[in-house]
Amino acid sequence: MYIQTRGQGPALALIHGWAMHGGLFAPLVERLSDRYTLHLVDLPGHGHAREDTAPLVPDVLAAELVARVPDAVWLGWSLGGQFALRAALDFPEEVRGLIMVASSPRFVIDEGWPHGVKPQLFRDFGEALGRDFRGTLEGFLALEALGSSYAQEELRSLKAQAFERGEPAPRALQEGLVLLDRLDLRAELAQLRVPSLWISGRRDRLIPAGAMPAAAAMAHDARSVVIANAGHAPFLGAADEVAAQIDAFMRAVTAPA
Repeated sequence: MYIQTRGQGPALALIHGWAMHGGLFAPLVERLSDRYTLHLVDLPGHGHAREDTAPLVPDVLAAELVARVPDAVWLGWSLGGQFALRAALDFPEEVRGLIMVASSPRFVIDEGWPHGVKPQLFRDFGEALGRDFRGTLEGFLALEALGSSYAQEELRSLKAQAFERGEPAPRALQEGLVLLDRLDLRAELAQLRVPSLWISGRRDRLIPAGAMPAAAAMAHDARSVVIANAGHAPFLGAADEVAAQIDAFMRAVTAPA
């Protein structure tokens, strides 16, 4: 794993989504690094950690993340939320708070859970990677931007930054798709012992906006915020609003007792 540290103040660690890297959080770094220490994670197989062959096992990586960045608020975007949520569940004494951005305890539709995509979506992406690696990644980027009021700008930003640190390792991408398809942390939300903020984009076509309020309702001391014009990457098209929500949450959970 690779962790880049920027800024000063209380610690906020950020974990990227599938096929991405910590550089995607540049809009939040610009808006928050003057008052928070931001730890930008590249998961194994991604970005500057492309040669790291450690498997994407949430409980193992969560333990390593918390050991390397203790006493922090953890933010996870999309797939990254699975690692941030695991850290908050397993290490409540070391995690001050949890921010889930366009991330859900369950990414696919299930009985009693309409807030996801059809399971075949991630399996189709997995099969397509072997036929057209770059084209499949760019197709996923387009899906992430779809629906946003700023879709074209977000897609340009995603494409410009996605491969800035080289292409992610195929092995890591396949492991990530399996996680997106199979992980289900709904039953554990009732045991979440740290404050949490769930940020979603109303126009998200990958994680339906209803997933975040539904997840927040399952957890103690949780709040959900739906950003009207945003898609799956709200920190790109609605960076000011997302940063303001993060700032308010950080001030609340890091204030002296």
